[in-house]
Amino acid sequence: MREDNKIIFTGPVGVGKTTAISALSDIPIISTDAQASDMTLNRKGHTTVAMDYGILKLDEGTKIHLYGTPGQERFDFMWDILTTGGLGLILMLDNTRPNPKKDLHFFLHAFKDFIANVPVVIGVSKTDIQAQPRIADYASMLPEVIADLRMLNPIPPIFEVDGRNKDDVKNLVMALLYSIDPGIGEQL
Repeated sequence: MREDNKIIFTGPVGVGKTTAISALSDIPIISTDAQASDMTLNRKGHTTVAMDYGILKLDEGTKIHLYGTPGQERFDFMWDILTTGGLGLILMLDNTRPNPKKDLHFFLHAFKDFIANVPVVIGVSKTDIQAQPRIADYASMLPEVIADLRMLNPIPPIFEVDGRNKDDVKNLVMALLYSIDPGIGEQL
C-alpha cells in the first residue's frame, strides 16, 4: 500500500457516514455540515454538503484518509471529486429507510465507474431499530442489483454496522483493505 490512502464512505442522508468517520478517525473530523432545509430536515437537522474528512493512522508511515460524501443527489458533483484517487468504497445503507433495495441500486449505479476499479464493502446501519431486511436479504438482492455493473469484487461483503461503534466501522475498513491486500489486516 501507499503511504497515504483514501477510502470513500457513501450512502443516503442520515445513514451515519459522518458518525462512522468520527468514530474511527484519529483526528477531529472536518465536516461541512449545513442546516437542512429540504426533505432532509425530516431525517436530521444538519446535513453534509461537501464532505466529511478524517484520518486513520495504521502505523508510523501509513494513514488512511476517510472521506464521506454528501448523501443528497443534488450534491453528486462532489462524488466524482471525492472518489478521485480512492482505494475503495464503503456503501452504508439505512435499514429504516422505505426502500433499502432502491438505495442499494442507486448508490452502486451512481458510483459504477469508480467501483469498476476498486472494491466495495457494504455496511447496513440501524438494524437494531428495524430488523428487516436482514443481511441475508441484502445478499439475495445483490445479484439483480449488480447484474449490469462491472465491479472489481462482484459480490461485496455485507455487514451490520453501528456507525457509533469504532469496532464496527473498523471492520468495514479492514474488509475493504483486506480485499485490496490480504496482508494489510495485520496493521490495524
